[in-house]
Amino acid sequence: MNRIKALLKKEFIQMMRDKLTFAMMVGLPIIQLMVFGFAINTDVKHLPTIVFDQSLQQEGRDLLSSFTASEYFDVKYIANSYREVNDHIQQGKAKVGIIIPPDMTANIKHGRSASVQVIVDASDSMAASSAISTAQLIGQIKSQEILFSRIQGNTGQKVELPYDIRIRPWYNPDFVSAFYMVPGILGVVLTMTMVMITSMAIVRERERGTLEQLIVTPMKSHELMLGKIIPYIFVGYIQVTLALIVGILVFDLPIRGSLLLLYGLTSIYIIASLALGILISTIARTQMQAMQMSFFVFLPSILLSGFMFPREAMPKFFWALGHIIPLTFYLEILRGIVLKGIGIQFLWSQIFGLCVFIFVALTISIMKFQKKIA
Repeated sequence: MNRIKALLKKEFIQMMRDKLTFAMMVGLPIIQLMVFGFAINTDVKHLPTIVFDQSLQQEGRDLLSSFTASEYFDVKYIANSYREVNDHIQQGKAKVGIIIPPDMTANIKHGRSASVQVIVDASDSMAASSAISTAQLIGQIKSQEILFSRIQGNTGQKVELPYDIRIRPWYNPDFVSAFYMVPGILGVVLTMTMVMITSMAIVRERERGTLEQLIVTPMKSHELMLGKIIPYIFVGYIQVTLALIVGILVFDLPIRGSLLLLYGLTSIYIIASLALGILISTIARTQMQAMQMSFFVFLPSILLSGFMFPREAMPKFFWALGHIIPLTFYLEILRGIVLKGIGIQFLWSQIFGLCVFIFVALTISIMKFQKKIA
């Protein structure tokens, strides 16, 4: 027992000396619990919505008021054409499009059914399910408000529903979960492997004593960073290729967009993930610290990027926090190209976000890495 007590005392002393590792072990679980407890919400509300109202009558405004009052739809855009509706949904600016026909008021007043088209971006199945069920419920409630007066004055004629809500799910009309999850899993796998591998790169050199050999060479800091990153870009391409082959052969994943564009933008994301790993490796002092920091990055990447939970359901602070995570932009690129078939003209904001992240992460890494023995 004395020997065990001595060993335990030694381990606790060693643990307390490594203050960064101890702080991560104790503090990070609490921080993550608080963040994700507030951020994760499966009740998807406040979906960005675009409206094309061709009637411009009171009945149309009343219907739109019911949509916004439900808190599931936030009317952020007013369209003047079908093309505008299509473009906003393709770009991801709007998740729902509501199109009110020009003869809506006349149909309701004459006892006919007024068809209202509701276009839903079904590439996110969870958000789409909430939008569809809520839109149908609103149509039923609005119909019931005027249905009783029709029945009272009915002389035996057939009574039609005043509002006929016609749902048009785009991009994944059958709600195949694999079509939504497989591109997301591809992004997560790239994040895990690229960040994990590179986060230990410089730390491993330091622990093995080979960092000194690099220090005495004429190599500059940025050259060392590039040397650590470039080999893993090819590894990332191999992973992407294998994942796409499995997705197509096993899950019948449709590739509606350009594969060349997908590979080109994937290279930007791979570099962003590697830059994040290099940044971690310049901060961590041991491989254990690098591993713990990597896991601390994984959970926000999975939970705040839109991989598992719709970002529209998150509070504004955590929604904004997701914009500093590279996976957020890459998932929009992946699902946009694979499921929507969109081109680069709709992806400039995501490309810009990844490029800014790469610049910031590499700049901090180069500045932090001092070409000397720590």
